[in-house]
Amino acid sequence: MCNQVIEKILKAYYVKTHEGIPPFTHKLIKLAESCELYEEFSEEQKDFIDFVSPLNVEARYPTRKEELFNSLNKERCKKLLKETEEMLLWVKKKLEN
Repeated sequence: MCNQVIEKILKAYYVKTHEGIPPFTHKLIKLAESCELYEEFSEEQKDFIDFVSPLNVEARYPTRKEELFNSLNKERCKKLLKETEEMLLWVKKKLEN
């Protein structure tokens, strides 16, 4: 779900700043580039996007779910949620400007 949170806020940003329909994609890097935000990301934000982007696809396919679940322990999930919230708030702040 973290992937989808970021996807939706990036698409909201795109709609507001480009006054059009965002690209039909789930690829977060492509969306961030389309929004012209990717260049503004810190290295940590870029690393986060790189990590979270494939999680949406992996979670949808049953053969990959077990592998995904095994890679995410409690601490990693807490960090993932924290980073998702930080990214959400960062883009939301830009939306308010």
